[in-house]
Amino acid sequence: MRTRGWQGDLPRDEDEARERIVAAATRCVDRLGPTKTNIAAVATELGVTRQTVYRYFPGLPDLLVAVAEAGTAQFLARMEAHLANVTSPAEAVAESIVFSLNTIPTEPYIGLLLQAGENEVFTRGVTSSHAMSYGAQMLRRTPVDWDSIGVRDGDFESLAEIVMRLMVSFLEYPADPPRTDDEVRALVRRWLGPALAAHG
Repeated sequence: MRTRGWQGDLPRDEDEARERIVAAATRCVDRLGPTKTNIAAVATELGVTRQTVYRYFPGLPDLLVAVAEAGTAQFLARMEAHLANVTSPAEAVAESIVFSLNTIPTEPYIGLLLQAGENEVFTRGVTSSHAMSYGAQMLRRTPVDWDSIGVRDGDFESLAEIVMRLMVSFLEYPADPPRTDDEVRALVRRWLGPALAAHG
């Protein structure tokens, strides 16, 4: 029975142990889906006891957040490609929100928390300082001349926070009837566009 000993290949340190647990959880999500992934499945996948997994992650939501964060780089790369030709600040914000609304619910890693019903943990993860840093990176990568409207380097985290909080609100509390992509774009342009234009 291979539930102990990391299948005979012990990690060199705690960082490697965490990385291997996250990798195993990712494989479980790929194979079982988020709703059937649990600590026992991850432990079996890795060849350790459940207690070993709990030593590094207090619960399944924490582990799923780590899996989601590991998939963030891929998500940002796709968003960067989507925004490659967007030069208007208001358009960049509107398109990043629309892209997220269309992608996250079916995104295998970032969206898995929503699919699993872990909305509170998803919200906490998306609005963490780590997530804000990723959001700021994404905004910086757009071809927008942010400096021309007075958005300085230290402003990107706060702008990313507004964008991500708005995105979470749209995801968790959709309009009834649901807004189309163009309606979301118009709403964001109407109310955030002037603020961005007046920033400088």
